[in-house]
Amino acid sequence: MKTILPFFGVENMKKAKDCIDVGVRTNNLEAMLEFWTTEVGLPYNELLKIGGGVHQHRLALKGSIFKLNHARSLLPENTPTGYRELLIASDVSEITPLTDPDGNKVTLVPVGLHDITNIGMKMVVRSLDDARRFFTKSVQAEPLSNTSFRWGTTVFLLEEDKRAPIGGGMQGAGYRYMTVQVFKVDNEHAEAVERGALEGSAPVTLGSTARISFITDPDNNWIEISQRKSLTGDLSAE
Repeated sequence: MKTILPFFGVENMKKAKDCIDVGVRTNNLEAMLEFWTTEVGLPYNELLKIGGGVHQHRLALKGSIFKLNHARSLLPENTPTGYRELLIASDVSEITPLTDPDGNKVTLVPVGLHDITNIGMKMVVRSLDDARRFFTKSVQAEPLSNTSFRWGTTVFLLEEDKRAPIGGGMQGAGYRYMTVQVFKVDNEHAEAVERGALEGSAPVTLGSTARISFITDPDNNWIEISQRKSLTGDLSAE
């Protein structure tokens, strides 16, 4: 039996909220919106035009935000990430698997299953050892077991597949990234990279809405670090 890697103290990343957001990309807006708002029951929050021909439809998700990014240009196919299945703690008596119009798996689960009280994300990784180091050290998530980690209120469940392809990054449809909201993105980005995360893109300011950056895990699964003005009150780098 493998020993659980040590937790590196309290979480040092100063989050502006504890719930981690979920980023999805699609060309199939109407069907996807209908599924997620009607079948899954997520309330519509707001629309953000984020540039590059992408409109982000934001749905409320147990304290998180489900970011449905509609791209006008055709998204490439067969570029999966390691983010494979969204789990939502719900008022259900048994596990209820669903699949959205783009083929993304989402499952409604009883509250507390796998320690999930809000949402969880099942991930496929090529090396559990590398993934454990990333979660415990780079983003300082709390280990619940050798294959599960709580980051804020979100639980990540890992499955090893040494033959899994490198994650497709931000290009393509499906689950593409997760978002952590922080007070100072420049500080958190630099510290995560210093702790071993790979840099996806350096911090940039998006108008008057947010200052964001991206890091990646060892399998090129992207995580957005976001300093959102509505949560932090300012977009200054310092």
